[in-house]
Amino acid sequence: MFIPDGYGILEVICGPMFSGKSEELIRRIRRAKIGKQKVVVFKPAIDDRYDEECICSHDGNNVEGISIVNAEEILKYIDEDTKVIGIDEVQFIEGNTQDVIKALVDQGKRVICAGLDMDFKGEPFGCVPKLLAVADIVTKLTAVCMTCSHPANLTQRLVDGKPAKYHDPLIVIGAQESYEARCRKCHSVPKE
Repeated sequence: MFIPDGYGILEVICGPMFSGKSEELIRRIRRAKIGKQKVVVFKPAIDDRYDEECICSHDGNNVEGISIVNAEEILKYIDEDTKVIGIDEVQFIEGNTQDVIKALVDQGKRVICAGLDMDFKGEPFGCVPKLLAVADIVTKLTAVCMTCSHPANLTQRLVDGKPAKYHDPLIVIGAQESYEARCRKCHSVPKE
């Protein structure tokens, strides 16, 4: 993608778990690097499933990143020469993420965020819905329902092989042992 110098842009990649969000972020970051653009990539410190520093897809592709807790930490790693900023699992970044990202875009940076737009209950998750509202480009991915093989747009959390209950903790870091992609028909969140 060609973006004129000084023109900022926000791209948001969203969807359920196992839809390829991190894979798409990694692809875009690699293309920016091929174009010899200075790129800095971030990930939430809480997400240490595959690696503490690398952004990793479930398929094993990865790119080096910086682990952070708070969105304001991003600013200390960005300089005038930075053209592209990647943020994986943006829903887990604490602080005023939307304002930090807006400030970067206003500085003429290309910011690419990947994250879950809905939590395991099927409700808007963290800062992602706000980012979607102000994004220049939105890519909403689907996965394959692990129950019926139809397109899946929801994330099913499992506890001992059964659907997590509505009032279970919101954030539980995990992968295939704790989560499945599900379609609306197969997704279940018991209220009790």
